[in-house]
Amino acid sequence: MFACFRDYAASVKPPLNASLTAHLAQVLGDTPALHSVEALQLLTRGKKTRGSLLCLVTAALGGTLESALPRAAAIELIQTATLIHDDFVDQHTTRRGAPALWTLEGARKAVLLGDVLFASAIRMMSELGREDGQIVSHAIAEISRGAYQEPLDPRSLIDAIETGLVNAALYEKIIRLKTGVLFGAACRLGALAAQAGEALQRCWLRYGLRIGEAYQIADDLHEVERHLLAPAMDGDDLATLAPALLFFTPSIRSSLIEAARRGESPVDGELRSHFETARQTMGQEVEARLRAAVAEIEGYVPENGYARLTRETPRGLIEMFNEATPTASVPRRLRQRRT
Repeated sequence: MFACFRDYAASVKPPLNASLTAHLAQVLGDTPALHSVEALQLLTRGKKTRGSLLCLVTAALGGTLESALPRAAAIELIQTATLIHDDFVDQHTTRRGAPALWTLEGARKAVLLGDVLFASAIRMMSELGREDGQIVSHAIAEISRGAYQEPLDPRSLIDAIETGLVNAALYEKIIRLKTGVLFGAACRLGALAAQAGEALQRCWLRYGLRIGEAYQIADDLHEVERHLLAPAMDGDDLATLAPALLFFTPSIRSSLIEAARRGESPVDGELRSHFETARQTMGQEVEARLRAAVAEIEGYVPENGYARLTRETPRGLIEMFNEATPTASVPRRLRQRRT
């Protein structure tokens, strides 16, 4: 049996890659080929974290890898589509250690390809079963809704904070929609692949949601730590981090508005104190969400060889993420988005 999630993910990655490649060939069909081998390879790179998690849930519930793989491929298509769109919107020039797709294919083709991947995942799962189609279409709609609500414009940040559009409650919504939903959909599809009933599917859905939320908080925690090392932060970074900072340190509100007025702001004095508080409370919240994930499935995990692994996987995923994400004082807009 596998010692940790990392080992399990490594074991399913080859068949998952093969399934994803085969489905991509069907998705692209007679669509004109991408302009470079590098662009095509970009679609199949990545850790396959969500797809591997889906396969693990299926195995834990007594299902087969064969039933999990097409669903895992669909989840990875959705994840890839979100990253293609994110890279263009955020103007990231690299992804998965290579040039971002929009820099190779142009913005229009990249965004349209992301749309093709979204639509194809819905079609694939709808052909597999009505429930599968509903799960992925709901996930795509929720992910898009979360991205739309994320504040990105530093010019409107002050008004948004003062009028309450950007507030502590917004962060809870963003991390659920932006990251939690796809982890949740992966786990629910994993349960469905094992022919679990509705009630059991929802337990695993909540397990995935909590993991995804912890994953996003861990990502934002790295951003806070990076700014504590950097000489200053610009308005773009401030806008992106504002919901997290208001959630974890509500007393930062006036300091945040003042920093937004300055545009580029050093993280010192009172602002630094707020960042230090945020760092501590964010670490505590990651731990709380990981414990909540495990609590969601207690009593619903068959005592087979995968039971221990499903309980340890939430923490293992965050440890893998932290190992792969060194804190460095590089502007966010120049780095690839990790989630």
